[in-house]
Amino acid sequence: MRAGRLLTVLMLLQANRRMTAAQLAAELRVSLRTVHRDVAELSASGVPVVTHRGAAGGFSLMDGWRTKLTGLTSDEAQAVLLAGVSSAAADLGLGDSAASARMKLLAALPGEWHEQADRVGARFHLDPIGWYQSGERCGFLMPVAQAVWTDQRIRVRYESWKDVVERTIDPLGLVMKAGEWYVVASKDKSMRTYKVSNILSLEPTGETFKRKRGFHLARYWAESIGRFEASLYKGVATIRLSPAARRAMRYSQAAVAKAVEDTASSADRQGWTRHRIPIESIDHAASELLKLGGECEVVAPRELRVRMAQRTRELAKLYLA
Repeated sequence: MRAGRLLTVLMLLQANRRMTAAQLAAELRVSLRTVHRDVAELSASGVPVVTHRGAAGGFSLMDGWRTKLTGLTSDEAQAVLLAGVSSAAADLGLGDSAASARMKLLAALPGEWHEQADRVGARFHLDPIGWYQSGERCGFLMPVAQAVWTDQRIRVRYESWKDVVERTIDPLGLVMKAGEWYVVASKDKSMRTYKVSNILSLEPTGETFKRKRGFHLARYWAESIGRFEASLYKGVATIRLSPAARRAMRYSQAAVAKAVEDTASSADRQGWTRHRIPIESIDHAASELLKLGGECEVVAPRELRVRMAQRTRELAKLYLA
């Protein structure tokens, strides 16, 4: 833990040139005393940390001094950012580069830090693919990634849920979510998100584009997910759940699972509880709640109760005829 924090201090100073003790403490989530102790230890180990006095002071590395993490190729420098997600590096054609970069990083670290680095790899592995799913085949992922990296405008033929369309887009960034790749792009001054596996053809336009000033990929993605989820649910249903159904609802969509827990009433004598959950539509809610069988009762709205009864009669006719 200590060795990893010292390395983080070193990387922060190298990346930011100068940082105050308070800034370092905030980044590392430690006390000011711990920051001063870590800086002193770095200095004692031979790292030329310069202390600046005064209100605008702080710490910096001696001008011209850098760590010995040298010899990385361009591909390896990109791959090292994905070292924790080996499948992502492989998708982008950087699998071998990621392995090579890790070996160079280990060779550059002080000997006493090797064990700490090996412990991380031996104890943590990230698998971004959902259960019972396989990674989507994205034939155009690498050219999209190249366009993102070099700010190249591209023309794509894309299969949306409505139709097959053609779009000329400025690709700003790539995001992997639940094992699937998405490209965030600007089109006609508006922001759009495209699923890479739905791209049917891709053609470079030969033009470059200027990236939006202040655009932050992770922040945009989080905000767009919030907007999407808020627009997804268009109604509310009141339901009663048995204990078994309530446990099963933990594996529903996050917003529904949270609503089940947040709105639970006191249990009756049989252990059933009442809840209010968001729903996308009457048909979608009926399909989802029917999976719970007789462990769930819809109380409201009336339209959903009617649809549940209709589906139940259809099933009874099919199996009891």
